[in-house]
Amino acid sequence: MNDHRQSRQTSAAILSLLVLSLTIATSVARAFGEEPSKPPIKTLILPGEAFLVADRPAFVLLPKEELRRKPQPWIMYAPTLNGLPDSHEKWMHEQFLAAGIAVAGIDVGEGYGSPKSRELLSALYKELVEKRGYASRACMLGRSRGGLWVTSWATENPEKVAGIAGIYPVFDLRTYPGIANAASAFGLSAAELEARLLEHNPIEKVGVLAKAKVPVLLIHGDEDKVVPLKENSAEFVSRYKAADAEALITLIVAKGQGHNYWQGFFRCQELVDFAIARAQDGAKESGK
Repeated sequence: MNDHRQSRQTSAAILSLLVLSLTIATSVARAFGEEPSKPPIKTLILPGEAFLVADRPAFVLLPKEELRRKPQPWIMYAPTLNGLPDSHEKWMHEQFLAAGIAVAGIDVGEGYGSPKSRELLSALYKELVEKRGYASRACMLGRSRGGLWVTSWATENPEKVAGIAGIYPVFDLRTYPGIANAASAFGLSAAELEARLLEHNPIEKVGVLAKAKVPVLLIHGDEDKVVPLKENSAEFVSRYKAADAEALITLIVAKGQGHNYWQGFFRCQELVDFAIARAQDGAKESGK
């Protein structure tokens, strides 16, 4: 019993010493004008800046200083959940930066294109355009669920969009994440969201983009079981055709590919060239 009591007393003494050491280290750091280190806002795969917008993690991947210009051409990327963009996309983003194109995004959580997520994208846009001299028209790039993010925002702000690129993007909430899973992000019940799909489902508002003559390029696997090609990218094309805007859209079908990390999705030169060209045109048109 005495051994057990002594062991507890020793453990308590060690814990007290650890707390005291941490307190002293913090006090010393503050005495020299230093604050204890904080975790990074966001870890980036390429040079850039991470910062907060509306208390949400945001970032910009930046071209070399000599390649930057005013207005700065840029791509609005989504989704920017923790860990995205990731190493699979590094080559693609390197091409953007080498062409003088910045890449920016804001983590809206699992927003699925909801009004709140669209407000946060608008806050990022305002930060970059009004405060940092970025082009007033950006190219949008949505990967997977990011298609919901960028397209929902684009249909509300077509005059701010120079083009839309997508890598197996989601456009129909019913296919992913499904009405039941998406409803809470919209502050609605599943039944309420179902009744308001014309208002909230991006695929139902594609005609706005076609009317505004927004160019689009998509790459999507024909074996995608998570985000089916037919109901998403192929349906997007059909909506453009119905609006007599077929010439503005290109769909690259990746044969035999699903919702995966196939290199061809992220090293698609046609998509890279499209996004660069649209971002550059957006900057030129912004400067007029």
